[in-house]
Amino acid sequence: MKYLFLLPAALVFASCSMTGANSAPPVSLGASGGLPQIINVSAYDPKEKQRSGQAYSEHNVAALKANGASALIARAGKGGNLDEKCAAFLASADRIGLLPGVYYRLQTHVDAVKQADQFVNRAVSLARSRGWNSPSLLLCGDFDANSSLSNILRFADRVEARTGVVPVAYLENSPQLKILISNADAATKARLRRMPYWLALYSHESGAGPIFPAPGSPRGLLDQYSLWSNWTLWQYGGVDWERGGSRPKVYNHGSWRFSPYFGNMDRPVERNVFNGSQAALQSFWQQHGLRLK
Repeated sequence: MKYLFLLPAALVFASCSMTGANSAPPVSLGASGGLPQIINVSAYDPKEKQRSGQAYSEHNVAALKANGASALIARAGKGGNLDEKCAAFLASADRIGLLPGVYYRLQTHVDAVKQADQFVNRAVSLARSRGWNSPSLLLCGDFDANSSLSNILRFADRVEARTGVVPVAYLENSPQLKILISNADAATKARLRRMPYWLALYSHESGAGPIFPAPGSPRGLLDQYSLWSNWTLWQYGGVDWERGGSRPKVYNHGSWRFSPYFGNMDRPVERNVFNGSQAALQSFWQQHGLRLK
């Protein structure tokens, strides 16, 4: 996941509403039965307090659930280094009934298979570390603009070979990745397509450049990648870093209207939404997760 000034980002959904131009005021999709919301975290979290409201830490994430989160995905590591807050975040999430997940940020200076092994070793160690309430631990790969298709596939294939799980693919809104994927052969595209798509879109204006215009919406980004028929997870809320501090960067356009903060949280969080029902979320988590029971 990508912070908006090229720091590694952590991936997830909070107060979100879908309304038409002439409809009633926005309605929260969290506790009111809308799309399931997910928070992603890393050692960068929690960020600094910015307003009054509820706080959280890696040892207590109850406020995230109180504001409508259904799941939490923690960074397990990146580029050969493990994330020191991962285990605490996941244990805290599981204690209060949030579905737990992990992601690994692939980097180019370390062999992709070696990073996949570190990710799997970490996930297996976490699975053995406690008696879990959740039945599974979602597995995700985080692939940035510098990732080659070969390394993405080598990482994903190694994770699947060792766990039997096809991981979720988080892709940055990257012209380079769009070009690589559009030029890939049919067999490569088919292998990539097996991974559920976790898209990154914080603004309808983001991603514009000389090659691709701003995608404008999740559907627009799908069309630019021309690989998946639909998205599974959408990171709609990230963080913009300025002058040593953070501020929310959240999609808020057209029929998708998301507030800058997650409910009454007192600081920004990385926010995502799952494209389906709560029941579908549970099924998805088990299909693409390492079994914990």
